[in-house]
Amino acid sequence: MDERDIYRAKEAMQSAMKEGPMRLAVIIGAILIGFLFFHPWAMVGPGERGIVLNFGAVGKDVLGEGLHFRIPIMQKVVLMDVKVQKTGTDAASASADLQDVSSAVALNYHIIPDKANIVYQTLGIEFKERIIDPAIQEVMKAVSAKYSAEELITKRAAVSDSIKEALAERLLAYNIAVDAFSIVSFSFSKIFTEAIESKQTAEQLALKAKRDLDRIKIEAEQKVTAATAEAESLRLQRVSITPDLIELRKIEANLKAIDKWNGILPQVTGSGAVPFISTGEIERR
Repeated sequence: MDERDIYRAKEAMQSAMKEGPMRLAVIIGAILIGFLFFHPWAMVGPGERGIVLNFGAVGKDVLGEGLHFRIPIMQKVVLMDVKVQKTGTDAASASADLQDVSSAVALNYHIIPDKANIVYQTLGIEFKERIIDPAIQEVMKAVSAKYSAEELITKRAAVSDSIKEALAERLLAYNIAVDAFSIVSFSFSKIFTEAIESKQTAEQLALKAKRDLDRIKIEAEQKVTAATAEAESLRLQRVSITPDLIELRKIEANLKAIDKWNGILPQVTGSGAVPFISTGEIERR
């Protein structure tokens, strides 16, 4: 091997050493690009559950909150919201006495977290219009038919509890839990509303008349009681007046007169059989 061959070998070694780090960087870059492109992880946020799909088929596992890895191409993770949801709707029904009832109601519900994969498999993600709203309509009709229109108002809390229980039982079959239910308002026909107002007015007038009658009765009883007491007092006074008491009162009167006498006798003038007594002095005194 001459010097020329040695020089060529040396250059080849140096070239290989220079290309090695570049080749390694290219390989690492390709791996990173592939990692980012295939996205082999899934992030499940608060109030969510991850549904694992294996080549499109729903798996048995439900992923909780946090970071999870998946097999690219083979697996896909779909997120399901399991937080409490609220829906409001208007329901039309009829009462037991065949009155038309329009109700505005509100429902709070959530997907049972451990059953999120079944909900996704059987209902999908957009199930409110297909499951929740029809259930509310049917339950409102069934429960309203058990109460009269007046009872729907006077027993509103009981009606609301009955609807909540019926909805909870119905939606549990779909792995949906009911958190709260409330009746926002009831609306009836104009004729029925006017009849209710007339009845309330009549009841108020009847109550006022009863209060007035009770007051008059009490006042009459008070007058009777006072008259009875006065009559009894007079009776006792009559019973207590005896001849001895009358004589005693006369003596007391005479004693009072003596106490008031100043010791001056009345003046007598004239010599006839009928004397004249001057009372002027007495009157002046």
